[in-house]
This record gives sequence, C-alpha cells and structure tokens, in this order.
Amino acid sequence: MEKVILIVEDDPKNLKLFRDLLQVSGYTTLEATDGKQGVELAREERPDLILMDIQMPVMDGLEATKLLKNNDVTKDIPIVALTAYAMQGDEEKMREAGFDGYISKPIDVKGFLKKISEVISK
Repeated sequence: MEKVILIVEDDPKNLKLFRDLLQVSGYTTLEATDGKQGVELAREERPDLILMDIQMPVMDGLEATKLLKNNDVTKDIPIVALTAYAMQGDEEKMREAGFDGYISKPIDVKGFLKKISEVISK
C-alpha cells in the first residue's frame, strides 16, 4: 500500500522540490500552503506522515502541529518540521509542539529521503 505524505509548505519552489523527491521515491503527496489548510487536509485525509514548514502565513507550523497532536483523529500521525531556522531553543519549541523530528532547509537530498523513510516506517 502506498504511503501518503502531506507537505505543508508556503514556498512554491520548496513545495515542488519536496513533491518531486517524494513522488520519484514512490510516495503519494498531498499539499497545503499554510498551517490552517494543512490541519484541515490532515483531518480529512489522515496521511501517513506530515512535513510541516514552521514559518507560514495564516497559521504557523508550531500552532498547526499543536492542534493536530491534540486531536484524536490526527494525534498519532508523525509530523516532521521543515525549517531553515534551527536556532538555539527551536528544537525545544518543536518538541513541545509535538514534532517527531525536523529537517533543516536547504535539504540534503539523501538525508531528507533517509529521514522520511525512518519516520514513516516506525
């Protein structure tokens, strides 16, 4: 059975890169361009994994993740943060929000796909 990954990313270039890498690797992708849209799509579709940007309009990734982790329908879906802002204290904020890991941008393609594979197979 194909694994479905929801990508929540507001940057069109990053969204296309993640989509292309995941689809070439055999995953089905869903897409949202802000946290609010991501939360709604996750509740409707229940993907196997969510890749969540942190800095987005409408609702940021931290708030969206907290909502998903506090919802019975979506609480068990692993969520990996996509962030260019790995500053001191950010890891703690991500952990508190409920993220299951993070990937720094710009991404290393092999490392990105390895992390996806690790998280989705748990």
